[in-house]
Amino acid sequence: MRTTIIKKTLRVPTSDGAPGDGAAVARQLDAALIRSGFKASRELLDHVGGLADAEDYAAEVVRAVKELIGARGQHNPYFKEFPHNVPDTLAFWWECLRDALEQGVAPTNNLLDLPKYGRVQHSYEEMLRAHDELIPSLKDRITLVHLGGTLDEEAQRLFEELATSPIPLAENDRVLLGELAVLCPDGELDVPVRENRAILNAARLVAQRPLQDIDTVTDVLRLAAEASGGDVTLQEPTRFRSFRRPERRALLGALNEVAESKLGDVGQNREAWKRLGERLHPHEYPFERAQDVFAMARREKVARSFAGQVELAFAENDTARAVGILAKAPGMLLRQVDRLLRHGAENLAVHVEAAVPEVSSRVLVSVLEHLSNRTTPDAARIFATRSRRVWIADDDREPLDPKAVAEIVEVVENELVGRLPEYSELVVDDEVLDVVVPVTGTEEGFGVLPRGSKLWLEGDVLRFFVHWRQHAKRTDYDLSAVLLDERFEYRGQVSWTQLKQDGAFYSGDVTDASDGATEFIDVHRIKTNAKYVVPQVNIFSGEGFDDVAESMFGFMSRDLEQMGKPFEPSTVRARSAMRGKGKVALPVMFEREGDAWYGTWLHLYLRGTSWGNRVEENRDIVKLIAAAALRRKYFTVARLRDLFARKASTEDAPAIRIGLAQDETGTVTTVSELGKLLSD
Repeated sequence: MRTTIIKKTLRVPTSDGAPGDGAAVARQLDAALIRSGFKASRELLDHVGGLADAEDYAAEVVRAVKELIGARGQHNPYFKEFPHNVPDTLAFWWECLRDALEQGVAPTNNLLDLPKYGRVQHSYEEMLRAHDELIPSLKDRITLVHLGGTLDEEAQRLFEELATSPIPLAENDRVLLGELAVLCPDGELDVPVRENRAILNAARLVAQRPLQDIDTVTDVLRLAAEASGGDVTLQEPTRFRSFRRPERRALLGALNEVAESKLGDVGQNREAWKRLGERLHPHEYPFERAQDVFAMARREKVARSFAGQVELAFAENDTARAVGILAKAPGMLLRQVDRLLRHGAENLAVHVEAAVPEVSSRVLVSVLEHLSNRTTPDAARIFATRSRRVWIADDDREPLDPKAVAEIVEVVENELVGRLPEYSELVVDDEVLDVVVPVTGTEEGFGVLPRGSKLWLEGDVLRFFVHWRQHAKRTDYDLSAVLLDERFEYRGQVSWTQLKQDGAFYSGDVTDASDGATEFIDVHRIKTNAKYVVPQVNIFSGEGFDDVAESMFGFMSRDLEQMGKPFEPSTVRARSAMRGKGKVALPVMFEREGDAWYGTWLHLYLRGTSWGNRVEENRDIVKLIAAAALRRKYFTVARLRDLFARKASTEDAPAIRIGLAQDETGTVTTVSELGKLLSD
């Protein structure tokens, strides 16, 4: 848990070890952290310096930050001297063929059958000897590591931060919340996200404590799914476990208390309810309303859902009736604003104004972002599911009337301005202005930002990498990159089929990851003519992103004179886990601008094929996604700053600073905390 807290918060729980002289260990800790791109705060160094046996404690801190940036493994590229002396593609393949003939191996058309192909031919130590030491640069990243409270205090603090999050958590954070819910008292917490409520209630169910905050039938279904080790978001089917008798009574009792007007929601998850009914045996308990739920799932009883009433009104072209129905559900009304505007709803701004006080800030932010992209036509619509699977469709919608949009935007912005905290001074770091205000959780990792966020990278060389370790069978991931010009036209690619092109160099194809495998691509800013570079990770064969023991993508930047081995922790700018349902990952894209690179986070996965995915087969859809991602207008910190400017400062209120990382004072509002500024 200590390691988890350090990786998640960059706060180190205090040690309860005996006091003594640990000054030497403190100096060693700081030096080790600096080599990985981190720096211990003064309080952390003082704490370590006052411990008698600080070695294990300091080692755990170093191990945690190395795991955070992906530096625990040995990143050994296929080409020992990469990025230097990368051969031409055909010359390399002929070399592999000659090697096979010399070993008496019959040649085939399959590169994987050649002994030299896809298997690293040198040790990690031999690779290190082929590279000079890294020359430190002032441009290298330095991230501060702070001293926290006791282990129990930090666990409780992290638990409350996750439980009270105003936005839905990413999958890894939901798992962590479930672990902490068993360890930490939940007290009187305000838990706005229903999935989080279900996770906390699952812990209460197992401990036979009273359930809380259940007011819809779907709340009970989420709870049962979480308690069965299934998907609390209900996006994936759950195999419900056998519940103990007290658990069945608690679930059915909670279901029996749900208002009858909300039973129409059963139809949204009819099959899941039927499977759950087989486990709960509702006929054995005197809960009539709970029994009605399962009767509706079996279609023995009927109740029109709220959404069904709305659809019926739209089907009959009765927009006024649709508005009247939606007015009873403010959140749904805001989500249907686009549709209502397209159907010519009258006085919609008035209804929106009445609804916004009851709608969460993340929904209001999503509405503003959506409307900012609807007054001009677009060539295509890019859809992404909660599992980050992406698909594209033609945009055949008529653009919305700018005047009508402006009226809605004014109402929503006024509500958000009213929710902003009082402040005496607002300071927003320049590097965070193009960061998107998150409305849902992001991938696990370091330096990971919400989809659409931009970050600036200095350096002559942009280097990105993929690392994976297979679980049960041979797994081959292929790092590739599509090169595009300023009009998003294809200029080439670099991959295992094209080892170098237009200032981009590939480190070599590794086809087995029993002990972990890493592939790199270098793009030299001065040598390349590409305006945009879109990395992708293709699953050629083996286990998916959700199935491997480990998978991650990251990027770094460095100057040409820095030298160093391919993976230098202090140059890593970001490292993101890869967990998605598709066969092709699109983590981020890069834009060359003057003397720098701008990265835009994508967090998307293409369906791909079951086997043999290659960059040549998906480059056209990648072009569309890249163009759409850069054209889209996002709700960024810059727009949040503009909202703050409309709220007069208050002399006695605290100052607010928004930045990417926490400083020594511990008063910076970081990206993950932005949602809390828009208090509901």
